Amino acid sequence: MRQDLSEVSDWVTLLKPRVISLVVLTGVVGLLVAPGHLHPTLAIAAVLCIALGAGAAGAINMWYDRDIDAVMRRTERRPIPAGRIEPGAALAYGVGLALASVAIMGLATNWVAAGVLALSIGFYVFVYTMWLKRRTSQNIVIGGAAGAFPPVIGWAAVTGDVTLMPVLMFAIIFFWTPPHFWALSLWAHADYEKVGVPMLPVTHGARETRKQVLVYTIALVPLTLLPWVFGFAGWVYAAAALLLGAEFLRQSVAVYRDLQDAAGRSLSNDVPAKKAFRYSLLYLALLFIALAADKAVLG
Repeated sequence: MRQDLSEVSDWVTLLKPRVISLVVLTGVVGLLVAPGHLHPTLAIAAVLCIALGAGAAGAINMWYDRDIDAVMRRTERRPIPAGRIEPGAALAYGVGLALASVAIMGLATNWVAAGVLALSIGFYVFVYTMWLKRRTSQNIVIGGAAGAFPPVIGWAAVTGDVTLMPVLMFAIIFFWTPPHFWALSLWAHADYEKVGVPMLPVTHGARETRKQVLVYTIALVPLTLLPWVFGFAGWVYAAAALLLGAEFLRQSVAVYRDLQDAAGRSLSNDVPAKKAFRYSLLYLALLFIALAADKAVLG
């Protein structure tokens, strides 16, 4: 029984469940703030498809990156490099889930939502994983678009179209991704350097990475107010965006001002970057929850 549970756990791990949780949250919010109504059963089906699509992309990513995952300390115990799941089986699993999620989304809601879901999976697999990740330090900037699609998918599942509001939600996640991931890469850069993945700290150094974390956060905070500026959200969301953004800025300034040696390496064991990374996850979750709460309170 214990072995069976361990095997199930490995298949779940392939889906990157920690990533899926945030994907599902933003997708649900996109669905909730969209004008119109979707039957609860169909709404649940739509959310399940978003989760399965994200998980499928994660599984294919693990299949493709199995060579470098085996070398990086942070990923060496993943199911494929550890030998617990065969690469071919993982690929079939990911492709099967991807096809199923898109087909079910189209049948349960509409083919606009299914198309955006297919685009998000394809972008993560082909554009980020296979093309950008190992070629350019801008991999996260451009590739971050893949993680910004869920609220657009949720919106389209209800409305059958894509208008300004889902584009704004997409933009918020798109600009959030670089400071979020670069905070992580500041203290995980040795792994990336070891396998030749050109993350920003590897190609441009830690000092420039800290600067870019701050630059993107400065750009992000006013961007989060645009749903309020354009009348898509009210004061509940605006207040939350300001408060959450102020704290994110404070964290990013701390990252920028971290004690460094002459080469820009942290003398604090990257404590500010670790704190900023953890906060960035809470930040995005609370920001989108505030957007849904605003709709519930103000209508």
